[in-house]
Amino acid sequence: MQALRFAATLYARQLDTAYHGYVRRDPMSLLRLGPGRDDPYLIYERIRAGGDLVPTRLGNYATASHAVCNAVLRDRRFGVRAAELTGRAVPDQQVDMSFLDKDPPDHTRLRRLAQPAFSPRQMAGYRERIEQRVGELLDAAAARGGFDVVSDFAAPLPIAVITDLLGVPDADAARFARQGAVISSALDGIRSLRHGIRVKGASDELDDIFAKLFVLRRSEPADDLVSRILAAEGEQIRSHELLPMCRLLLVAGFETTVNLIGNAVNALLDHPEQWEALCADPAGLAEAAVEETLRWDPPVQRTARCATEELELAGRTVRRGQFVMTMLAAANRDPAVYSHPERFDIHRTPEADHLAFSSGIHYCVGAPLARLEAVIAVRQLAERMPGLRRAGAVRRRNSGVIRGPFHFPVQAAGRVPVVR
Repeated sequence: MQALRFAATLYARQLDTAYHGYVRRDPMSLLRLGPGRDDPYLIYERIRAGGDLVPTRLGNYATASHAVCNAVLRDRRFGVRAAELTGRAVPDQQVDMSFLDKDPPDHTRLRRLAQPAFSPRQMAGYRERIEQRVGELLDAAAARGGFDVVSDFAAPLPIAVITDLLGVPDADAARFARQGAVISSALDGIRSLRHGIRVKGASDELDDIFAKLFVLRRSEPADDLVSRILAAEGEQIRSHELLPMCRLLLVAGFETTVNLIGNAVNALLDHPEQWEALCADPAGLAEAAVEETLRWDPPVQRTARCATEELELAGRTVRRGQFVMTMLAAANRDPAVYSHPERFDIHRTPEADHLAFSSGIHYCVGAPLARLEAVIAVRQLAERMPGLRRAGAVRRRNSGVIRGPFHFPVQAAGRVPVVR
């Protein structure tokens, strides 16, 4: 009976979204439908045209303004625990994502435990391993000639790195990639009963892997993040918070990087002159290419904050419990901040910090690792495969919040790689 009620609520919401999107052309509804997955940037411009803070049909607000997005993300009068503020639970939220879903002081306590693993010192220690793994993946890709940017390159890299960082022995990269993609797909909401079952199954699989790892690391601690998390149990982290913390670190450590690499390669091949410039100077331009991708087509398109008290924002009154949808990808193309924001230009002189990794206390804890992996991946790809070309159509993920390719066939050509 409960499943029937859930299904009825879910499908009624989907029909409502489809009606308001396709019939009424409501931009927030369209972002959750096919047009929002295919080209959200046209829709963001409609939102921007409405002003810095635009009312939505559900009684909340949306903003495409860089200044307003940044202000909301940094303002402690906004939080993420919507159910506690509004009295309404999120019906299709099935996965506890640890400190990503928490406000201070719990957010501060849990984030502080994870933060040292992503420090500059730790990243320096990971560089050689990342370079080696990228080289191995490109060796295998070059031997095949044709390969998929996502499944053969962009996905195996961060899975190998994050499972190593966590201390997961004998990690099955393909399995973790599938589980991570399924769980992250729930950030858009559950689309069907079947989708909900898949999300629950993937979460249970990950939890089973980590539960067994906890048993091992309690008896045999190692120099890894899981061992350090377990050592803090009882003081800094509670027993019921262990699995959500590890689940978040695994999924976030995978999802941001795989989509960042996929979006970077897609943008570069869409702009041949930019790709040629990168291939002419990989060491000098790889970092700029990654930063421009983060600005121009970021992996995380939007997030939301809920007002914890009544406040004034951009000339409007935001009541306690109202959401502000911060369109991160739209803010990154704000003409008030960036010159010719619609252009993808790896030679761009930075004019303002982009918001691809959010801002404020929820700034992405894994941003240094994602940047490092992406820069090494893009640099080596340009060095070793300057003749890279498309070998078929790109299929994008079925998501409006997480943006990236799901299937991206390419053909390697040009320079002969050095097999390691």
